Amino acid sequence: MDILNMITGTAGFLVQAVPDSFKDTFNFLQGNGVYEEGMMHFLHEMKNTIWTHYDAFIADAQALAAIFMLIFFAIKSYEMISGDKQLEIMPLLRPFGLTMVILWWSIFTRVLAYPTEVIEQKTSAMFDGSQAEINDLRLQRAKLMVEVADQLLKVQAQSETAKTEADTWYENAWESVKSSVKEGFSEVWNPIVEMRNRLEVGLQLFATSLLETLAIWILRVCTYIIFIIQIIFSTILIILGPFSVAVSILPAFRDSFSTWVARFISVNLYSGIAYLVMYVASLFQHYALEAEITRYQELIGTGEASLEKLGWFASNGVLSFGMVIVTFIIGALTMLTVPSISTWIVSTSGVSSAASSMGRGASSMTRVAGQIMGG
Repeated sequence: MDILNMITGTAGFLVQAVPDSFKDTFNFLQGNGVYEEGMMHFLHEMKNTIWTHYDAFIADAQALAAIFMLIFFAIKSYEMISGDKQLEIMPLLRPFGLTMVILWWSIFTRVLAYPTEVIEQKTSAMFDGSQAEINDLRLQRAKLMVEVADQLLKVQAQSETAKTEADTWYENAWESVKSSVKEGFSEVWNPIVEMRNRLEVGLQLFATSLLETLAIWILRVCTYIIFIIQIIFSTILIILGPFSVAVSILPAFRDSFSTWVARFISVNLYSGIAYLVMYVASLFQHYALEAEITRYQELIGTGEASLEKLGWFASNGVLSFGMVIVTFIIGALTMLTVPSISTWIVSTSGVSSAASSMGRGASSMTRVAGQIMGG
């Protein structure tokens, strides 16, 4: 959290209390956080369930390892009988070691995954520490957007009333009417015009909410895809891993075990790297939220300059500066690079290409969804 404050700097806005009713409504519409707590908890529990299915093919792998051990010893015996090889003890112990790995498969995989779990816990703690403040800023920003919309309604009603006073039937006669009557007319007419203009401002607010909801769901989908990929790949590697160990007994497939280990560690690094990427993305989100909150507070301030800025802002068509939306999109695109980053740390093949294919498919679906929404 200290890093977050050091990078983003001190907040240049006044922290406003958000009513609980508004929080409940906002959380109902966009979820309780940038990443929904319920879905993240579900993914975490799903990841833990894969360890309960590690023994699905243990017996088959043990039988296969026994057969391959006989073949291995037959090959070694023939080489020594023919005089091609000398008697070597250590190579003969390797099949026994691999068989012990299959027998103690659950403990072996737990020990192998322990360093990646330590990384995940630390990066997850960094991410959780930043999310509480990010969620508070999101609520403050949403509350200010509603206040800006209300301010626009009032300004538009006043402008419509002024136009009516200038152009309608009471142009000249209205000048002779007492000011108290004018004020009374304005008090009656302003709410009517405000209700008429509410649809226009409501459409702007709806368009803004739609764009932000689309952006945040693109971010969530890309994040969920990475965790789901990890769950699927980890499940396959743990359940079918004993076969890789058994096959590696044969000299022709000697590297299959080391390849499996590299892929297993690489896949288990996904969650730790993902939380780190999400934490870095939260730094951008924190800055964008603070910047937009400052601008919203300036818009709803008093003075002619604020009214001028409010008019220009309303002409954009949406009630957003776009900074937060862009940070959500950047975070989503960055999440798709997690498999590639993992292969930088533990060099492997196969997993990265498969994850990249799924990532490209997800990106294509995202573009299609964007085109549909835009159309």
